[in-house]
Amino acid sequence: MNDARKPGREDTLLQIGEVADRTGVTQRTLRFYEERGLLKPPTRMDGGFRLYSEDDVLRVEQIKRLQSLLGLTLAEIKEMVEAEEVKEELRATYRPDLEVAERIARVNRRIEVTTRQIDIISAKVAAMEEMQKDLRERLERSHNTLADLEKQANEVPSGA
Repeated sequence: MNDARKPGREDTLLQIGEVADRTGVTQRTLRFYEERGLLKPPTRMDGGFRLYSEDDVLRVEQIKRLQSLLGLTLAEIKEMVEAEEVKEELRATYRPDLEVAERIARVNRRIEVTTRQIDIISAKVAAMEEMQKDLRERLERSHNTLADLEKQANEVPSGA
């Protein structure tokens, strides 16, 4: 096996078609995610077949959720996913015996990447709130128009 990543002992490796079936995306989409850096290069069998881990499946599901729920672009999704990886790396490599300055730097890095995630989501929320405000204003105008029309209908003499 040509390992871009070393699977853990408990990892079940899946071929690209199995991942596509489980996640509801196409094989082409999986290759696209890989090209864009959203997925790490998969482990490959000697014949070149891609092999994905359960972590890869979870990542594809996270990408889909970010796309559908928040309408994030692939670039924004990449930032969100990479930020999670940074935070996971910081957690995994934490040692209480590190110098205080190093622990401060690590916490500052975690704050930085989490703040960027919040900024991405906040921009989407602000855009959605603006759209909602616009729609509410249109709805209010429609209600006012309807009220005016109903008032006019009631003012028409019944014998006319």
